[in-house]
Amino acid sequence: MMPHKTAPTALAMVAMLLAGCAAAPPEHFYSLSNGMGVPAPAAKPPGYYIELPAVTVPQQVARYQLVVSTEAGRIDLLEHERWSAMPASELGQALSLAITGELGTVDVFRTPTADGAPVYRISTNVQRFESAPGQYALIDAVWSVRLVGSSKVLTCRSVANETVGGGYDALVAGHRRAVTRIAADISKAVRTLASGANAGC
Repeated sequence: MMPHKTAPTALAMVAMLLAGCAAAPPEHFYSLSNGMGVPAPAAKPPGYYIELPAVTVPQQVARYQLVVSTEAGRIDLLEHERWSAMPASELGQALSLAITGELGTVDVFRTPTADGAPVYRISTNVQRFESAPGQYALIDAVWSVRLVGSSKVLTCRSVANETVGGGYDALVAGHRRAVTRIAADISKAVRTLASGANAGC
């Protein structure tokens, strides 16, 4: 009777499958707000709040995977390099932290406030969110500031284009710098409006 040879073959196949699983690249997760630091408390609260509703982003980047562009104009979706939350949420949280840190106030979106407390609503529409590893991180945003209860609206545009080094950590750091620049523009407008002066872009 001939020896049965299927068992070694089956074991070899299992070993190959296990080796393939072990060789799968790890997933990396990135955040725009993590690592921004804790702002120092304001010596004197400004006497107003901000309200930052959900940020909108282009549909093509509204996914967990990093979407990167190449010199050839190709767009790549990186399955193993991911945002810790959807980009709109990442941008919203990062902007909120940067603006409240700059102004020394609180973001009261979906939070009750005392009657008569001034609240400045900030609406943000990100029109371009581009990632080119080793080249640049770009955020192009149209934003508006309005005192809640007033019909007067200031609408502006900020474009932050940051040069970045190689690697995805450097790319995300570039986007964080871009967020900080846009937050500084918005904070300046809020501060000017709150002072009673006419704010411009």
